[in-house]
Amino acid sequence: MPENLPTGGVGDGATASVVDDELLARIRSRAATHDRENTFPHDDLRELREAGYLRMFAPLDRGGLGFGLERVAREQTRLATAAPATALALNMHLVWTGTAKVLLDRGDDSLAWVLDDAVAGEVFAFGNSEAGNDLVLFGSRTVAAPQPDGGYRFTGTKIFTSLSPVWTRLGVFGRDDTDPDAPLLVHAFLDRQPGVETLSDWDTLAMRASQSNTTVLRDAVASASRVVRRLPAGPSADPLIFGIFANFEVLVAAVYTGLSQRALELAVEAAHRRTSLKVNGRPYAHDPDIRWRIASAGIQHDGIPPQIAELARAVDRLENRGAAWFPALVGLKVRATESARVVVDHALRVSGGSAIASASELGRLYRDVIAGLFHPSDDESAHSTVANALLGPVPE
Repeated sequence: MPENLPTGGVGDGATASVVDDELLARIRSRAATHDRENTFPHDDLRELREAGYLRMFAPLDRGGLGFGLERVAREQTRLATAAPATALALNMHLVWTGTAKVLLDRGDDSLAWVLDDAVAGEVFAFGNSEAGNDLVLFGSRTVAAPQPDGGYRFTGTKIFTSLSPVWTRLGVFGRDDTDPDAPLLVHAFLDRQPGVETLSDWDTLAMRASQSNTTVLRDAVASASRVVRRLPAGPSADPLIFGIFANFEVLVAAVYTGLSQRALELAVEAAHRRTSLKVNGRPYAHDPDIRWRIASAGIQHDGIPPQIAELARAVDRLENRGAAWFPALVGLKVRATESARVVVDHALRVSGGSAIASASELGRLYRDVIAGLFHPSDDESAHSTVANALLGPVPE
């Protein structure tokens, strides 16, 4: 553990980051290369693991850092200012460890082993996303076939599997149609095995270093001890679903807010660096139009971090908001990702044509921020959730 790092959770007044300034600078220095070469940031993972990053959610008495969601979200925002793709990839490990903490805090130790594995150095990946599955966690195209010993075999295709080169535990779910009148959604964890194939198909516009390759499952076996839920297909109030949803939405919002923060920093630097012949060589920072644009970016950005902190704090404090949690969480994710796009656009305009150079950090952020459109909940799904909360569902 880094020297002098506070080990308490939310509310302890801790301010030191797991990632010190020197480590953050090294991670930033590598980000452009991984983006250009479309490679996974192994050095980032190694150094972050050594700093305790993978065990942030694990309680102190289990060998972790004892952080809550508010603190972890703050760490992810900071990491994303240096390397958004690294932060996004690690989000998927943190979603599972965060879900395990949500359950443990509420008296459910069914995923406590996830926290212990994370402390031991295991890397968890999120293998739930499927092409064409707009039901997200409430339905699956993957077949989950029950086995006599209580385990399951999974067959299907999962997309956007971040951490593909390095994960050691893959959380998945699939549909068990043994009883056609009462299908089940089965949530389980897989180890690497012959029935799990990682494709080399991640060559994208954005978030390239996350290496979110497609994963093909062919009778991949989850033992009975790694089957964590068998839930009725459709919407569920199970705490597992809440834990996944809350951690995913808050941490995605945190990553794109870190990206937004960095874009604003680069815009300010550009405004002070660039000069204008029209005003006798004075910096653009004195130009009223540029000042307005940077102010607009700042106004757009600075409302998001308090929203992330408030919702994350509510999760940590075990607030019971019932069905109101879901519109709040999807609204946060959409506001954060859309706000980041606006901020990056302002920053690009302030920085001038140099920002479109292939070596430009801001140009990379401009590409990376686009990925925020596609994380659940997408814009259409979020609006449907909020509309149902405000207006009620549309009658069938």
